[in-house]
Amino acid sequence: MSADQYLRYDPSVEQIRPDEAEAVAEIVASIKRTSDRTFQRDKHGTRQQHAKGVGFLRGELTVYDGLPDHLRQGLFKEARSYPVIVRLSTAFNKSDRVRSPRGFAIKVLGVTGPKATDDDDSTNQDILLVNHASYFKDTKAYLDGAQRNFEFSLILPDFLFRVGGFASRALVALADKTGIHIPMLFRALGDPGNNILGETFHTEGALRFGDHVARLRVVPMSESLRKLTGQPCHDGDNVVLESVVAFFRENSAEYELRAQLCTDLTRTPIEDASIDWPEDVSEPQALGKITLPRQAADSSARSIYANEVLSFDPWRCLAAHRPLGSIMRVRRDAYRMSRTLRQQQNQGMAKQPPGEPRQIADLPD
Repeated sequence: MSADQYLRYDPSVEQIRPDEAEAVAEIVASIKRTSDRTFQRDKHGTRQQHAKGVGFLRGELTVYDGLPDHLRQGLFKEARSYPVIVRLSTAFNKSDRVRSPRGFAIKVLGVTGPKATDDDDSTNQDILLVNHASYFKDTKAYLDGAQRNFEFSLILPDFLFRVGGFASRALVALADKTGIHIPMLFRALGDPGNNILGETFHTEGALRFGDHVARLRVVPMSESLRKLTGQPCHDGDNVVLESVVAFFRENSAEYELRAQLCTDLTRTPIEDASIDWPEDVSEPQALGKITLPRQAADSSARSIYANEVLSFDPWRCLAAHRPLGSIMRVRRDAYRMSRTLRQQQNQGMAKQPPGEPRQIADLPD
């Protein structure tokens, strides 16, 4: 497609529903309640989402040379390399026998330019992705379908999650076969539990892409990764972390970062994150390569730093990559609340206070 076939960014691409502020307030209040309960139970503050870290990696993002003008936007304006920190995670802070969505959070270091929020004084760009292409439709759907259920789930034993996962996987298989729509909650509970390193990861909604609008994805490229695609990894309490550590002890890895550009608000919507953007409407286009060398993917010092000191926030970004749409707007307040509570609860527990890394060496060996 030529550049003039992609939607040009304008603030009017976002359409805020009248009930969104109320739903955001309810989500933030629920986050506070769940955070208080988990702290009382564990005597430690944890992330509300993707609390279980399963690999902590140093690497490099290389922006490709010769990108067409419509892709040379923001972070990708010029061909160059950036150091990156990658935190791999699972959505549930439970045994890996309870299968749950996988996360791939990237912190790009040394990024300069106007930021999306006035309180972001870092030189970092965070990109948060999960292994599901679609998400909850909007803030209200997230409140009803995810946050309230998450709050209730704190009292449920693991075996009920495993029973729910078995039923959800059967429902997902039926939906995929017949084309019927099922709520995102069942797709999350029905995650197959495959090896995290072979998964393809997606931003959970749209973001500004300079002059345009995009969704991003990370795709395994090296043969050693692609061999892991679709391979089960759920037969132990901590098997996901163990598999990541074992892989990077012997192998390096390459992923490709790609963008789907918005063409129109009907086929590639911004306010409805539950609709996949069809690849025949907007083909994913390569932006750069993420290289992760052989390394110790977990150590006591690295784990503590990644889990206790680091935070990842889609709103820690360049203004050129400002998150867009209802499901991304709620994350501005939700992530800030979760991060603030966790830092207050854990004050004095870590050897260093929470903060943003300035150089890749800040991630311990």
